[in-house]
Amino acid sequence: MFKKILVALDRSEMGQQVFEEALSLAKLTQASLMLLHVLSPEEEGSPYGPMLSNFDYYPGLSHQTFEVYQKQWDTFKNQGIQMLQSFCVKSNTAGVTTEFTQNVGNPGRIICDLARTYGADLIVMGRRGHSGLMELFLGSVSNYVLHHAACSVHIVHLSVTPKKDELVQETTSNLSIN
Repeated sequence: MFKKILVALDRSEMGQQVFEEALSLAKLTQASLMLLHVLSPEEEGSPYGPMLSNFDYYPGLSHQTFEVYQKQWDTFKNQGIQMLQSFCVKSNTAGVTTEFTQNVGNPGRIICDLARTYGADLIVMGRRGHSGLMELFLGSVSNYVLHHAACSVHIVHLSVTPKKDELVQETTSNLSIN
């Protein structure tokens, strides 16, 4: 069935869920995994790039701003590598052959390009859930991948479990409707 699965990850709660689902699929099909994290300003938690146009009047300030940004970017990159290493250890311990890469650029394009060069049979990725105008302006990585990937794509939706007090409140209101 599947021999090579590309897993597109980020550092959110969704990334953990995507990894778990991909690992389960790999165990079932005896596939190998390629874990991918794309460094992109679109990812939640990525550092904001310095706006250099206003700093022309203060040359020292633009240099300091860039240094701060570079440190934040390096930290962001290191956190991505640590996440990938952690997932790689988990899947190797589970008996699944796994490798990882971290690339910089447009997430949709990088996912599709890597899937082609890796020879992936399946891409597993999450979906943020943007819709309407938000998706129109920001775009949708999952939508791009669905339309441009050369292989099958499995989209994982974040499962929302109701909190205990929400469940109790809903049960109580359902009982009082009689």
